[in-house]
Amino acid sequence: MLAEIPGIKHEPLEDGRLLINIGPQHPSTHGVLQVLVELEGEVILSAQPELGYLHRCFEKIAEKWTYPQIVPLTDRLDYISAIFNEWAYCRAVESLLEIEVPERAEYLRVIMAELNRITSHLIGVGTFGLDLGATTPFTWALRVREEFLNLFELVTGARQMNHYLRIGGVKQDLPEEFPALVEKVFVLLDEFLEDYQTLLLDNPIFLVRTKSIGVLDPQVALAYGATGPFLRASGVPLDLRVSEPYSVYDRFSFQVPTASNGDCYDRTKVRLEEMRESASIVRQALKQLPDGEIRAKTPKVLKVPAGEVYTAVESARGEMGVYLVSDGGTSPYRLKWRSPSFVNLSTLPVLVKGAKLADFIAILGSIDIILGEVDR
Repeated sequence: MLAEIPGIKHEPLEDGRLLINIGPQHPSTHGVLQVLVELEGEVILSAQPELGYLHRCFEKIAEKWTYPQIVPLTDRLDYISAIFNEWAYCRAVESLLEIEVPERAEYLRVIMAELNRITSHLIGVGTFGLDLGATTPFTWALRVREEFLNLFELVTGARQMNHYLRIGGVKQDLPEEFPALVEKVFVLLDEFLEDYQTLLLDNPIFLVRTKSIGVLDPQVALAYGATGPFLRASGVPLDLRVSEPYSVYDRFSFQVPTASNGDCYDRTKVRLEEMRESASIVRQALKQLPDGEIRAKTPKVLKVPAGEVYTAVESARGEMGVYLVSDGGTSPYRLKWRSPSFVNLSTLPVLVKGAKLADFIAILGSIDIILGEVDR
């Protein structure tokens, strides 16, 4: 007998077919994600993600909280990339308020965001190795990430839920010793990237498990609205920092890493290259960092003029957007979050169809989702 699940109509399966649950209590689902998978032998015929186990009513709660109160709440969405959450939201509020963020604050936002991109990708590539049974790359990634988190703690006071950005700027300036500490951590990062390449990416077993597995056609990716490294691994060089430059990104020279096969291997390779590019951006930003204020002046009681706006940033997982509607009060009338993890995850049924069950975990891990922003 199949357990009855609300909203799921169970039809008798033909001989040789099996319906199984992957998750929601499974470490390789990267959170409380359930996927109903129909199998014929070990071949996946269909897959249906079931979401909602982590739903926390973020968008509804935001309608009752004041604009400044929402900033730390956004940290809990993509909890691996808190700075990007704060940035997307603050840009939306600043746009309606027509606030000009001080130049130094914009540089500080870029620096912390790119460091956050690196820490996020370290988790992404580390856990991907773990999904395939490789423990050592995961522990190496965490070791390097801890050094980056020391930097975040030094600047923001927190290691993960940073609450560093403010509407109009940032919380506080960088300490004097910060540039030197960053360079020391970048040395460790360079060593990790070389070791990861040798230990895992060049490993024959890893190549068999990832090459030509979970191939995402670029046209399918665009049709689904996929973004970030997940899309760029399929050969589409879409990056908001370049295609729709915001903040001071147009002042830096950097490449947008892409690949051509769109498989699990290429998605990992693109994330590794992005870490190198992020390090380059941070170095340039620290070198160009201007003097000045770190926060624009805002009223003590913040009332946002009536109107609506959509703003987005290029997070570690793609286009993270905020659609904000104000009725002129101290709280949003409506806030809608555009989650790249949610959109990218929607391609899973396409990616796993026809694949072997053993490849399911590799494909899911290569998408690099965070369930906190999938369910919100």
